[in-house]
Amino acid sequence: MEDLKAKVIQAVDEISAELLDVARKIHAHPELAFEERYAADLLCTTLENHGLKPQRGAFDLETSFRCDIGDEGPVLAILSEYDALPEMGHACGHNLIAAMGLGAALALAKVGGFRGKIRYLGTPAEEYGAGKAVMAARGAFDGLDAAMMVHPAGVDLEAYPTLCVTAVKATFHGKPAHASLAPDQGINALDACVSAYQNIAQLRQHMDMVARVHGIITNGGAAPNIVPERAEATYFLRARDEGSLESLKGRVRACIEAGALGAGATVDLEWWEYPYLNLRSNQSLAKSYRTNAESLGRMFFPVSAIPMHVRGSTDMGNVSQIVPSIHPTITVAPPTVGIHTACFAHCAASETGDKGTLDGAKAMAMTAIDFFSSAELRAAVARDFKSGAGMV
Repeated sequence: MEDLKAKVIQAVDEISAELLDVARKIHAHPELAFEERYAADLLCTTLENHGLKPQRGAFDLETSFRCDIGDEGPVLAILSEYDALPEMGHACGHNLIAAMGLGAALALAKVGGFRGKIRYLGTPAEEYGAGKAVMAARGAFDGLDAAMMVHPAGVDLEAYPTLCVTAVKATFHGKPAHASLAPDQGINALDACVSAYQNIAQLRQHMDMVARVHGIITNGGAAPNIVPERAEATYFLRARDEGSLESLKGRVRACIEAGALGAGATVDLEWWEYPYLNLRSNQSLAKSYRTNAESLGRMFFPVSAIPMHVRGSTDMGNVSQIVPSIHPTITVAPPTVGIHTACFAHCAASETGDKGTLDGAKAMAMTAIDFFSSAELRAAVARDFKSGAGMV
C-alpha cells in the first residue's frame, strides 16, 4: 500500500504542469452554472489525451461527464466542480477542485495495482442549481461505496460544517397607474415586496442562531411615475437540517404572503426543486484523508473550534445523504481571506493555489488506495454511514 502511495505521488508530480495549466485556464474562463462548456471540454479532452474514455454530457446534463477507471471491486467516486460566480469568477476556487479531481483520477489510472473502480465525475452547477442533486436523481451515485472531493479554503479541515439551503423567487403582481394623477387606482407591487422584505428582517430576530435568510430585490418597477405593476425578490434560506429548513420555509412564506396581502397585491413563489442538504462527513474516511494529507505536510485546524454560526452550503451534502462521503478543505489562502471574495479569486490562481491543487490530488489518490486496500476501512466507512458517526 505504501509503495502504491509513493507511486501516485510521483504520478501527480509528473503531470503537475498539466494540472496547473488546467486550473489556470479554467480560472481565466469563468462559466456559470450549467454553462461550463469550456471547463467540461478541457477536462474531458485531458482525460482522452491520457487514454481514458469519458462520457461527455453524462446523465443528460450537457456540462457533466463520467469517466470509469478500473474493472472490479469497491467503487469510489472522485468529484470535480468547475462553475464560477457571477461577476466574481472563481472566488470559490472551483478551478482548483477541477484540477484536484483530475489529478487524482489520472494518477490512479496511471499507477493501477489496486482492486477497485474509480468513477470520476464532472459535476456542474454547485454554486446555483444543485448539479449533484440533479445527477443523483438520474443515478450518478448509484452503486457507489464512497465519494470524495476537496474544497479550497483558508484552512485545512477534515470535515466541512454546512447548512441546508434552498431559494425562493417571489414575484409580486399589482396594478399599474399614474403615480401622480391616479395613485388610488394602482396596486403597488413594490410596496408588497418591501413589506415582505421588512417582515423577513423582523423574523431574523427569532430564528435558530445558525439559520440564515438573505436576499435581494431584483426588480422594483419600470419608472418612478408608474405605480409598479411587478416586483421581484430572491431569497436564500439556510438551516441546520432538512426538517429545520422545511419549518423555516413556512415562516418565510408567511412573511412574503403577508407583505402581498397588506398591499393588496398577489405573489407567486418559485422554490428550488432540489434544496442543498447538510453534509454528513464520514468519520473513518475523513480520518484516512487527514492522515494522508498530514504526510504531505498539511496541518489541520480543529473542526470543533469553528463557531456554530460559521457555515456554508454545498450540494455535496446531497451526495453524502445517500453515499458515504467526505468534503475536506485544503488551504490555498490566508485564514483571514474568505471564499466568495476578490482576494480568494486571486489566491485561486496563485502559488498557494497550485500547492493546494497538487496536495489535494495526492491526498485523494492516497485515500483511494487506503479504501481499496483495506477491507477494515471499508467496513468502518459503512458502519459510520449507517450510524451517522462523524456528522457535522
